[in-house]
This record gives sequence, structure tokens and C-alpha cells, in this order.
Amino acid sequence: MGSYGSNGKSYVDWCAKLAQSFNIEVPWIMCQQGDAPQPMINTCNGWYCDQFNPNNKNSPKIWTENWTGWFKDWGMQDPHRTAEDVAFAVARFFQYGGSLQNYYMYHGGTNFGRTSGGPYITTSYDYDAPLDEYGNKNQPKWGHLKKLHEVIMSMETILTNGVKREVDYGNMMSATIYMHQGKQACFLGNANWNTDFTVNLMGTNYTVPAWSVTILPDCYTEVYNTAKINTQISIMEKLPNEADDEKEPYELKWQWRPEHPEHLKHGTVKGSVMSANKLLDQKVVTNDTSDYLWHMTSQYGLYNKLEFTMDKDIKLKLGTNTISLLSATVGLANYGARFDEVDVGIHGPVKLIGNKGSKDEVVKDLSGNKWTYKIGLEGIEGKGLQNGDSRHNSGWQYYNLPSNRLFIWYKAMFKAPLGTDPVVVDLNGLGKGIAWVNGHNIGRYWPAYAADQDGCSITCDYRGTYGPNKCLTNCGNPSQRWYHIPRSYLRDDNNLLVLFEEFGGSPLNVKFQTVTPVTICGNTYEGNTLDLSCQGGSLISEIRFLSFGNPKGSCGAYEKGTCEAYNAASVIKKACLGKQSCSIEVSENVLGPTGCHMTEKNMLAIEAICH
Repeated sequence: MGSYGSNGKSYVDWCAKLAQSFNIEVPWIMCQQGDAPQPMINTCNGWYCDQFNPNNKNSPKIWTENWTGWFKDWGMQDPHRTAEDVAFAVARFFQYGGSLQNYYMYHGGTNFGRTSGGPYITTSYDYDAPLDEYGNKNQPKWGHLKKLHEVIMSMETILTNGVKREVDYGNMMSATIYMHQGKQACFLGNANWNTDFTVNLMGTNYTVPAWSVTILPDCYTEVYNTAKINTQISIMEKLPNEADDEKEPYELKWQWRPEHPEHLKHGTVKGSVMSANKLLDQKVVTNDTSDYLWHMTSQYGLYNKLEFTMDKDIKLKLGTNTISLLSATVGLANYGARFDEVDVGIHGPVKLIGNKGSKDEVVKDLSGNKWTYKIGLEGIEGKGLQNGDSRHNSGWQYYNLPSNRLFIWYKAMFKAPLGTDPVVVDLNGLGKGIAWVNGHNIGRYWPAYAADQDGCSITCDYRGTYGPNKCLTNCGNPSQRWYHIPRSYLRDDNNLLVLFEEFGGSPLNVKFQTVTPVTICGNTYEGNTLDLSCQGGSLISEIRFLSFGNPKGSCGAYEKGTCEAYNAASVIKKACLGKQSCSIEVSENVLGPTGCHMTEKNMLAIEAICH
């Protein structure tokens, strides 16, 4: 509230007193409010909160928003925060006295309708969360954090009641020992970006990888390290619509109709809401009921060379001319100081310039003209074309399907994809607009807006502090190409897709798909259990790679090492093939001796196919 000065401080104090007056006997928190008055508990939001301390020594250390990834703007690449780094941040927080932490986001989502803010935040709000936009497990992040939660919860009594002792080994390497009623729990934290450290704790040596935390619930046995992932890795794929025999997009039969611009007629327009002798802020006029606002005025033309330049020049005729401007929002500002004061829409000046650049240039400022305002579009607010209203069927055409034209409506019937996997529609080839399925607004689309060509990473190093420009992918491609259709929006028989296209594009590449993990992998150290699972009724149909010993590489590019257990393949195939899920105890007792003589533990690497 610092941006509001003393008024902001007074408001915070007033809020605190109001909250306390309710006498509900539960703690009250204020996120990111360092001067929160007692008994309010000030809390931390961010990617890392281990160094945060509340403003009162008697307050618990709370992390209200652990940012598991980042949101995406139109024109932005895909952000990614690694499972190792999120786990590192969580473990560090509890190492340094954290009491409670909450994820933002744990489940990604979709900005259906007009709910995306920002402005310019995409319809997808996947956020690279542990559960993705569609509800799928984002593996390995989901599984890696689940194991961490289980370890932390097993130490809950010691961490919340015990006394702690710090050991500083130097070079950002430390140990924290918690003790309570004769029991103890330990953390070994290495915040160095590049260097692994071997340290001695209570007479035993432990090697802690760079940018990681090792957890020893009894201060002796290493149970978890944030840099060592021992859970499933899933590669999500988008599969064709089997309900249409995989013939989309060619099976879709498109209809179309134009959206006509609004114009003043004899100084008025049907459905206008107000007039004013100035340009009004769009959010004030629309009250956030529509993305669209028409601004209309008239001007008497004296020069046949008078031009109004926006994207292209226009000519005005002699006599009275009507000028209609349509402004469209892409979400409103919804965070930051004074976001409610951000100008929205056309706020001027609006000028007509004749003989531009010559000595006879004439400038006419229309900002103070009488402007008439109309909210929305006739096709949406007037006729409800998005709902497939049969009263307006006569205006739709089957022939001469236009493309790359402004203000065009398209619609087509489609069959719901089979199964239970999440459904998306691929809108590649379209420009910008809004999409509806069976009358449900699935959000704004803008596949014509491509991400920058630069800034993406071939590899992603979890080490070092995370930021929204780290580990980017999808450079040069549409910021969002696929749009989520909840199965609750779909009917068993035919379904209606309606598109309102603003910029100009083509619907001929539109197709419906399902999202599911097809390739699943695991690289798990000995002493752990690897759980593999498919979803949506798919079964583990093939083992493409398997080695228990010292394999190399990563999911999709594994290679055998110098030693391995030769019986492991038969054991795992028997346990997993033809099943939706299986659990593998990674040990020589189960998978056979590897013959490896290494200081590191044996590791199992496996790549399987779900079908």
C-alpha cells in the first residue's frame, strides 16, 4: 500500500480493526504487507520465501503464494519452472523455520468467457502448475512435490515444536537441526548455483548437489533430495478426434455471416447507451459487460483530401460524414497500484488531418465532438448468434466461405471426442476473436499473435533463481493455439462451435483433439518405488527403453550405461504391460544385481507407451 502514502497506511489499519471487530477467533493475514498492524500476520508471496521473516517474533512464518510457474501474456513464449526448483524453494522455506505454505497455482485453469485480466493475459492460465489447465498431473512436478509433502508432514511435530540449531559450512552450504523430545530432523541446504558439496553431519558424510536440499527425517537417513526426481515423467500429446474417424478438419461443414459496423443515422443509432461531448473511458461506459464499444460521431467535410489515419487512410466526402470507431479490450488491468485508474479504450486525441505534411495541412480535433456510444456487437448482444438461435438462421451462408476478412461469424457442428480425456480445439489459422461451444464462451482466441523468435532454451537448468524469462519454449509460434473445452460443455451427439473473427483468418484448419500422456518415463534411484500410470482408460502397451544400472540421458533419449541388471526387463514387463498402472520397487533384490561398482546408487530408467 506504499503507493498510496499515508492514506494507504490508514486504510490498512482500518481493515485490521474491522477484521478484529468480527471476533471470529481465527488468525488474520495480510499478504505482502510488511507493516501489517498486530495482530495481523504479514505473509510472503513469491518464488522464494526462505529469507522472509514476519514483522513480529511471535507470528508464524507463512508463505501464502508459492508461484509454481508463471502466467502467459499474448505474444509471450511458454514459461516453465522446474520441479527441482519448486521443491528446492519449499524445502528451504521449512529448513529456515516455515510454518505453512500454499501454492499459487496448484491447479492451472482456463480464463473462460471474458475473465482473463492483466490485461493481455492469455485464455489459458495453465501456470505450469502441478495439476495442469485440464486437470492432468503435470509430471514430474506433481509427483516430486507429493513425495516432498509426505516427508515434511512426517516431521511436522518436530518442525513446529522443536528448537533448531544452524550449522554454516560456508559457500552457501548449511545444515539445520530440529530437536524435540529426544527426536531430531535435519536439512542440508546447498544454495550454490554450480558446486556440489560433501559435508559431514554427526560423523556421516553427505553429498548435496548444487541448488538442492537433502532431508534426513532422523538426521541420519537421506530420504529426499530436491534435485533427485524419483517419480514419473509424462509427455502430453494431443490426439485426433476418433469420433470423426480422424477426418477433421475436412469433415467440418462451415457456415458464415458478416458482422455489420454500426453507423449513426440522422444523429442516432439503435441501442446506444449515452452521448457525451468528450471521449469517455471504455470501462466506465460498458461497466465491463462487453469487450466491444462503438464510438460514433459526425463531421462536416470541407476538403476532399481530408484523411483520418489509423491503420490506413480514408477519404471524407463533402457534407456530413459519420465516423464509427470500435475499441476492443483484451482483459482489464486487475493488479498493481491504482489499476482502476488505467485508461481503457479510445482516450484521444482523435484528429482529422487534411493535406498532411504540406503547407496547407488542416487539423480538426474531434475529441470534443458529440460522441454516441453503443456497447457490444449486434451479433452478440443483439442477435445472440453465439447461442445458435434458430430465429437468425436465415442470415447464415454455406457458399463462398470468406477468409482473411474482418468481422466474420463462422459456425460448424462437430462430434464430441470419445473417452474421458480432456478436450481442446485447435484454432490455428484464425486471427483474433471469441469462441463458443454450445453457447458456452470458452474465451478469447488470438493464434495470429506469435511469440518472439528469441529467448527460448534448448536445455533447462534447474539451478539458480527462477524468473519468467528462464526456461522458455514455443518461440515463434502462436502464444496460444489450443483452447480448452470442458466435457461438461459437450453433448453426446452433435455440438456447435461458433467463432466471431475480428482480424481475419480461416477456420479450415480447425480440429478437435484430446490431451493425454502417451509417453511416460521414470529415472528412479535405488531405494525408491516408481509408480507408472496411464490415464483415460489407456494401458501400458509397450516398453521402449529399460535399464537398471547406470543409464544415461533423459526421457525420449535414454542410453544404456556400462552395467545393468539383465533380469530387470522381464520383471518390469510382467508387472506393467497391459495394465493401466504399476508400481516398481527399485532394488537389486527385485530387479536383479547390476554388477555396477559405483559410489552413486543404481538407477532405473524406463520409457513406456500408453495406448
